[in-house]
Amino acid sequence: MKRFAAFDPPEYTAWKRTDADVRAFRETIERDGQRARMVEGLGEQGQLALYLGMVRNRLTDIALKRMVRQGVISKAWLGTGEEAATIGPVHALRRGPLAGKVRDVVAPMIRNGGACVEFGMPVADILRAYMGTADGPSHGRDGHYGDLANGILAPISHVGDIVPVVAGIALSFRLRGQDAVAMTWIGDGSTKAVVAHEGLNFAAVQRVPIIFIIQNNQVALGTRLAQHHLAAGVGNFADWPKAYGMWGGVFDGNNVLDAYALTALAVERCRRGEGPALLVAETFRMGGHATHDEAEARQTFAPELFAEWGRRDPVALYEEYLAEEGVSREMLAQLAADAELEVEQGETEALESRRLHMPDGKDALTGVYAGPHRNGGAA
Repeated sequence: MKRFAAFDPPEYTAWKRTDADVRAFRETIERDGQRARMVEGLGEQGQLALYLGMVRNRLTDIALKRMVRQGVISKAWLGTGEEAATIGPVHALRRGPLAGKVRDVVAPMIRNGGACVEFGMPVADILRAYMGTADGPSHGRDGHYGDLANGILAPISHVGDIVPVVAGIALSFRLRGQDAVAMTWIGDGSTKAVVAHEGLNFAAVQRVPIIFIIQNNQVALGTRLAQHHLAAGVGNFADWPKAYGMWGGVFDGNNVLDAYALTALAVERCRRGEGPALLVAETFRMGGHATHDEAEARQTFAPELFAEWGRRDPVALYEEYLAEEGVSREMLAQLAADAELEVEQGETEALESRRLHMPDGKDALTGVYAGPHRNGGAA
């Protein structure tokens, strides 16, 4: 895919193939027989769909970053470098129209915006949400976006609070005898929220069909993992599934095939009634908490750490893997061009919405709850 010097991390614009990193990518998905079986079951079309999803995710983030630089929006929360931890797991779920089957439900964090598009939300709707247009997903009320019609729950800004909500949805699947699965991500920082622990424990006790992914990108806002997590540098989160009595495991959060494979195994278990599962994605945030503090992010970690994770760009490594598997460079370029065109069209639509469909002030009073006035009248 194209590199954008003005928007990509410098480690990505200067990226060059390292045989050892590409070899490690392949070895990761070959060392476990069960995961290798899941990857083989994808077939070429499934693998190309993962590539398209990751490129589209990266380009959507670039569009958001460009809008910030142009003053169209004030800030954006990006998933640069973490695309594999989003796109891989989502492709293990049921998405889109399903004849006779119950749709799975996904609850992304704001950094997992790519999951929304994979579940059927147009790129334009993500951009509209940021601009607060009346025809956006939240009709101008909130920058957190979702689409219940497509099985997407919007994030909750209080990190960790989505965990019990999604656990409740998974409980409804179990009580109805449905084989649907729910999935959500938990940041390494939000694992310290009490409500997250309560939700995890509830899901484990009730044996609900849900997959939790701890997305360990090494930092919570500006707090390094070692500053808030006792096991940092020793075991990280690998022992957490056992602590909650859940099945689980760790996957390489920069390897989309490893992310897909472990999640697919977890989905199989959930559909058989053997859920829940707690998975751990080991990855790294290649930017700030949002676009406003990228300089601070560079001060939080040593340059060597950015260089190390920059070599493991999940999109670039996957491109090399696919090329080794016999996918032509022309095919990869065409898929990237398709994703670029889709994002460009979404940006055009969203900017037109900003011009024509900003909400009226009076709309703030519709669709909300209110109690009676003190004088007894209805609100």
